[in-house]
Amino acid sequence: MNGVLIVDKPAGLTSHDVVNRVRRILGQRSVGHLGTLDPMATGVLPLVTGSLTRLAQFYTSAEKTYEGTVRFGFSTDTYDAEGEPTSAPQPVVLRAEDVEALAAHFRGMIEQMPPPFSAKKIHGVPAYKLARKHKEVVLTPVKVEIKEFEILGVEGDRAHFRARVASGTYMRSVAHDMGQRLACGAHLQSLRRTAVAEFRLDDAHTLDELANLCHPNRSFAFPQGKGSGAEGPRAAATPDLEALFFHPRKLLPQIPSVTADEANAARIRSGRTVNLPELSRARQVKVFYGQRELIAIATRVAGTLFHPGIVLCGAGAPAHESL
Repeated sequence: MNGVLIVDKPAGLTSHDVVNRVRRILGQRSVGHLGTLDPMATGVLPLVTGSLTRLAQFYTSAEKTYEGTVRFGFSTDTYDAEGEPTSAPQPVVLRAEDVEALAAHFRGMIEQMPPPFSAKKIHGVPAYKLARKHKEVVLTPVKVEIKEFEILGVEGDRAHFRARVASGTYMRSVAHDMGQRLACGAHLQSLRRTAVAEFRLDDAHTLDELANLCHPNRSFAFPQGKGSGAEGPRAAATPDLEALFFHPRKLLPQIPSVTADEANAARIRSGRTVNLPELSRARQVKVFYGQRELIAIATRVAGTLFHPGIVLCGAGAPAHESL
């Protein structure tokens, strides 16, 4: 199956755990994700399956939206609720106007220090591996963009927020830095991702929904907090399963679409240049055969000639497998 599936990731699983579970449910090896979520976090985790894993390159800088809670009063080594305290707890009673004024410092382009427990590489080694061994983690600040940062409410020592950020932004670091500015310590208590690029929570499905639809008479006994990389029986591409996948026509909305006739579709599947006069101004186009079969991303060569640089459904691939 070739498609994009939006999973509502539960807390306690890594993104890779989710990928492994979906591999087992669908019975296919070729599954990847478009942007890691921390184990504590929940929400939108887009997965790509089959040949559409080649679309991952278009989402490396995707914008993301979050809702969450910052708890003030003490900091932790991971900058979130799963870490060990690194400062003595102190009572804090927040005022909404103070937190809103504080949030203003984090809007726009800012320099941010990544958390020591992160995937940032230090001489080729992920920082979290060094941090777990209590080795020194030396990171450098990076420029990130926080496009929106709204305080939704304040309760005691907790502030609830909504944020829209550019790729590479750590909300854990935002929480930690807010605590530093107030000199009381803080950490990210909860985080839910509500959007990645064009994917929204409304598009998301739980792992149980997917498992029950693919294998209604089978119980998936996954180890607690882990996913199995082993493939299960291959799921059939039924209309019900098709409905769970993100509609291909809604992918990459910034790139115009064109529907190829049978002759042009055959050329594109073979990697040959085609003439697409109806898209004379576009630099790149999504090429479909029928309503749901995305067969290529083509780039203009000259005039109305386009070359399918990324072929997503090669010659001889059965159309029914594209979701």
